[in-house]
Amino acid sequence: MFIETLYRIFTSNWEMFARGALVTLQISIVSTILGTLLGLLIGMIRTIPQPERGLKKILLKIINTVLSIYIEVFRGTPMIVQAMVIYFGVAQTFAIDMNKTFAAILIVTINTGAYMAEIVRGGILSIDKGQYEAAQSIGMNHFQTMMNVVLPQVIRNILPATGNEFVINIKDTSVLNVISVSELFFATKSVAGVNFLYMETYLVTAMIYLVLTFSVTRILRFVEKKMDGPENYNLTGNQMQVLRPEDQVKKGKKGGLRSWLF
Repeated sequence: MFIETLYRIFTSNWEMFARGALVTLQISIVSTILGTLLGLLIGMIRTIPQPERGLKKILLKIINTVLSIYIEVFRGTPMIVQAMVIYFGVAQTFAIDMNKTFAAILIVTINTGAYMAEIVRGGILSIDKGQYEAAQSIGMNHFQTMMNVVLPQVIRNILPATGNEFVINIKDTSVLNVISVSELFFATKSVAGVNFLYMETYLVTAMIYLVLTFSVTRILRFVEKKMDGPENYNLTGNQMQVLRPEDQVKKGKKGGLRSWLF
C-alpha cells in the first residue's frame, strides 16, 4: 500500500519532478565548473611569491587580503543566507530584477569558488618545491609554471574533492527555493501542497536526490580511474607497454622472487 502510494505520486507528477531535477542538475553542473575555475584562479593568485619590496608587494597584499575576506565570508555563512542577501540585496540596492536561474548559478558559483580556492591552494602547496625550481631554472615565470607544470597535477589531485563539491551542490540547490527557483525541492513543495501527502512526496524526492548523487559519484570515480591509467607498465626501449595480468604472472614466475620484489 505504501509502495503503491509512492509509485502513484511519482507517476502522477513525474513531469514536475523531472523539470525540477533538470534545473537542479543544470545549476549544479554550471556552478561547479565556474566555481572550480574561480577557485583555480584564486589559488594561483594566492600562491604568487611575495616580492621583498615595492608596489607589487603592496598590491599583492591588498589582493590577498580581499580574497581572504571573500573566502572566510562565503565559507562561514550558510548558502541560504547568501541567496537572500545577494538576490534581494541587488534588487533593493540597485533596482535590478535578476533572472532567478542566473541568480541561482551566481550564488552557487560564488559559494563553490570560496571552497575550491582553499582546495586548490592546498593542492598547489602539495606539489614538490623542486618542480618550481626546475621550471624557474628553464626560464618559466609563475603563470607558465602553473599552467604547464603544477595545475595538470593539481587538477588530478583535487578531482575527488571537486566531485564531493559537485555532490554537495546537487543537495544544496534545495535552499534556492527561498528565492523561488524551480529546482527539485521547489517542485516537491508544489506537489506536496496539492496532494497533502508530505512524507510520501518528500520520500520520493529523497530517492531522486539519491539517484542523482549516486550516479554522479560513480561517473567521477570512472573518470578518476581513466585519468590514473593502467597500474602496470613495462619499459621496452623508448616505448611504454602495458602489461596484461597474465603477462605479469608469467614475468613473476620467470624471474623468481627477485622479479616480484624489484
